Amino acid sequence: MGTQVTEHGTSNLRVVMFPWLAYGHISPFLYVAKKLADRGFLIYLCSTPINLKSTIEKIPEKYADSIHLIELHLPELPELPPHYHTTNGLPPHLNHTLQKALKMSKPNLSKILKNLKPDLMIYDVLQQWAERVANEQSIPAVRLLTFGAAVFSYFCNLVKKPGVEFPFPDIYLRKIEQVKLGEMLEKSAKDQDPDDEERLVDEYKQIALICTSRTIEAKYIDFLLELSNLKVVPVGSPVQDLITNDADDMELIDWLGSKDENSTVFVSFGSEYFLSKEDMEEVALGLELSNVNFVWVARFPKGEEQNLEDALPKGFLERIGERGRVLDKFAPQLRILNHTSTGGFISHCGWNSVMESIHFGVPIVAMPMHLDQPMNARLIVELGVAVEIVRDDDGKIYREEIAKTLKDVITERIGENLRAKMREISKNLNSISGEEMDAAAHELIQFCKISTN
Repeated sequence: MGTQVTEHGTSNLRVVMFPWLAYGHISPFLYVAKKLADRGFLIYLCSTPINLKSTIEKIPEKYADSIHLIELHLPELPELPPHYHTTNGLPPHLNHTLQKALKMSKPNLSKILKNLKPDLMIYDVLQQWAERVANEQSIPAVRLLTFGAAVFSYFCNLVKKPGVEFPFPDIYLRKIEQVKLGEMLEKSAKDQDPDDEERLVDEYKQIALICTSRTIEAKYIDFLLELSNLKVVPVGSPVQDLITNDADDMELIDWLGSKDENSTVFVSFGSEYFLSKEDMEEVALGLELSNVNFVWVARFPKGEEQNLEDALPKGFLERIGERGRVLDKFAPQLRILNHTSTGGFISHCGWNSVMESIHFGVPIVAMPMHLDQPMNARLIVELGVAVEIVRDDDGKIYREEIAKTLKDVITERIGENLRAKMREISKNLNSISGEEMDAAAHELIQFCKISTN
């Protein structure tokens, strides 16, 4: 192995990175890839062709020699054509099929590792099996957690100490969320290798990189160490560079520029989660009642695309006029969050969106929908940078509460306080991100040395 540490702490470590097939996972992997490449690592980012097609646009020219994209081909399944080899827009009923197909690609991954002979593999925590593929070839492997420490420690506590209450009362699940989680865990238990769940929180001189910072999650990072002996190493806030040259976005950015400072709310629920018809109606009418300006990204699963006018309440677009923009395509999220007119973000609280919001100092109106999102929502409420739209016992949301919360965040003192707190946390987080990444790079170099001795 040719690992060297120079006086600047850089290394020529050759690393294969293997994220789960979701944009929300590929994006933080790409962030870490760039930061490691800045420190002299040679990166091979491995994913399906459909995912790499959109990833290549996010890699600046300066990384041409240090970040290489490697195609992983999944077996051909009749119900899963190649354009479905990604979770982006994937109809929810095909999620399990995609996981199965990825696992069936083990021989192809093994072949890639044989050809590249890397010093290290960084794999997604959702793909525990990848570690065994690497270890069969004596390649050390480290997991990267693309979610926060509060969520991970909550799940670890569940697995390691069944029946023992999580010691941080701010992070909890409501009854309906507990039921959903129970159903999901039951379903995934049937599909899982028996030792995968234990391996998730198991350690044998093992480290795990995590996309967070001690600035916001120190006590949860420490609790993880106490709970599992797993050395959790934060890599900072996984926010991509701003790409500002897309002409398609100019009309929207110009429209935002015509609005007052902090007067507009951005509404987006990520690339994998879709509102039910009922939720869509309540969000639309809540936005209308609130009287605030907004940009709303209203997405549908592939194959179920709808005409926006038909999907929204009758006459909605005419009534809101120039006060809002509703998009049924990708929106430049980072540019919108970075815009002075944006004063709040209605979000599903996926971890990337949370970290991007903190990075740009925009308070969140939390509307969690799935798995880790309720806990992310509770964390940012605890930090004092968010308010949550609370669903009732049947999981319903109401337009009146959405409207009132938006008014509070955009026009009232509550919003000013949230923005001030968000700016303070953002400043602290951004000021130590370089140090956290330096420490993570050092840990990886040491881990490889120990593993190969």
